[in-house]
Amino acid sequence: MKKLVIATHNAGKLKEFQTLLAPLGYEVTSSGALGLPEPAETAPDFAGNARIKALAAAKASGLPALGDDSGLSVSALNGQPGIYSSRYAGDDYPGAFAKIIAAAEAKNDWEAWFTCALCLAQPDGSTGTYIGEATGRIAPAPRGGAGFGYDPIFIPNGYEQSYAELGTEKDKISHRARAFEQVAAVLADTTTNQP
Repeated sequence: MKKLVIATHNAGKLKEFQTLLAPLGYEVTSSGALGLPEPAETAPDFAGNARIKALAAAKASGLPALGDDSGLSVSALNGQPGIYSSRYAGDDYPGAFAKIIAAAEAKNDWEAWFTCALCLAQPDGSTGTYIGEATGRIAPAPRGGAGFGYDPIFIPNGYEQSYAELGTEKDKISHRARAFEQVAAVLADTTTNQP
């Protein structure tokens, strides 16, 4: 079984990737489980931050690593919090939800989108980056108990449920799933072409 490190300390992200990678026959661990430090996310965009995380994990572990940088952008906040999504919430997601909902209500602009950049890095420093996006709107109140992060306040286009209400359906339609489709094609090709 091939091994892959998910460059995260976020248990929710690790669980999502374990589900996505299981059909490809990968044994998955995380930077957090390996005790690797979290690198500073100093890039100005999702792709750059995903690359920083993936390279740090691949070089420290000696294994291929998948870095993820993702976030919620809100039209009423001029695209924020974006790359600062986790810092915007800190340890207070309910407080962040309230600020985002208040901004959307004040401007009567509920449009929002999630972006995910995935970077697949090898220990030799080579990388590939893949981007996925999901558009939708902010919910007028948090809904649902599944998922993590901003999932309770994001309703993807074509649905009436929030990400946190969709359960396993989210794994098929999310920004992360769309980016992962591209990664899966690369991983499947790599596995098929092994001697």
